[in-house]
Amino acid sequence: MSDLTILALSGSLRKESLNTRLLKSAAEVAPDLTFDEFLDLAAIPPFNEDTEHPAPPAVADLRRRIRAADGVLIATPEYNGSLPGVLKNALDWLSRPIDDGPVLDRKPVAVIGASQGPLGSIRAQLSLRQVLHKMNANTVGQPEFVLPHAQQALAAGELPIGSPAVEILTAVVEGLVTLIEVSRVVASPGR
Repeated sequence: MSDLTILALSGSLRKESLNTRLLKSAAEVAPDLTFDEFLDLAAIPPFNEDTEHPAPPAVADLRRRIRAADGVLIATPEYNGSLPGVLKNALDWLSRPIDDGPVLDRKPVAVIGASQGPLGSIRAQLSLRQVLHKMNANTVGQPEFVLPHAQQALAAGELPIGSPAVEILTAVVEGLVTLIEVSRVVASPGR
């Protein structure tokens, strides 16, 4: 398991983002994995077919890093009952057919999220899962991880040891690892 790299993608632009803190907690529960954090969705310009060839540098960098990763872990906040526009914009760029195809096609992906409200980003995750389904990503189905009232749960920066949320977050990361391992077996020659 220690040879796996996970691209950690935060759907929030805030410097003190609860979802970025949640990704740091995910890295803590899986110390054997390498986490590559992509936290600057602000650098990705609005999607425009007129400017997609060649891809803007930030888009090319994100595509390269996703290709290099074994899996992707996306943490999304919830804005107006859905995923943030900056995250949807990045996914629109990633869905485009480039020379070697869309980068999330059959890529193992897990979705988590934190919000200050009582629903913990469940509606944003549902919207995100619909987009990932359309992009043909291999998404971890269960368990689902939502963190309501995240400002209290993440007050110290990361989830506290012993928190029930840590157990669920660990199971999501383990589910992503399992999905990566299954993907490797399916993709291996000789099958």
